[in-house]
Amino acid sequence: MYFFQNNAKILQKGNILKISSTKELGQLIRETRKKQGLLQKDLALVSGVSIRLIIGLENGTRGVKIDTVIKICALLGLSIDIQ
Repeated sequence: MYFFQNNAKILQKGNILKISSTKELGQLIRETRKKQGLLQKDLALVSGVSIRLIIGLENGTRGVKIDTVIKICALLGLSIDIQ
């Protein structure tokens, strides 16, 4: 199952953000990654995915499985509630 077959809410440091598109998710992941001083290649390495997947996810142009999104978000300190 891919992530945006459903809507999701993401908890970021006490703030709940409703994410309704892959583009919005990608923007949040990019902003969070940059705030933490990580490069795309760093995030790809620690999450065990390709840099192409991270680039596609951040651009909102690549379908990503739910478990992969959960793993990447968890590494960035984001919690997900899929509804």
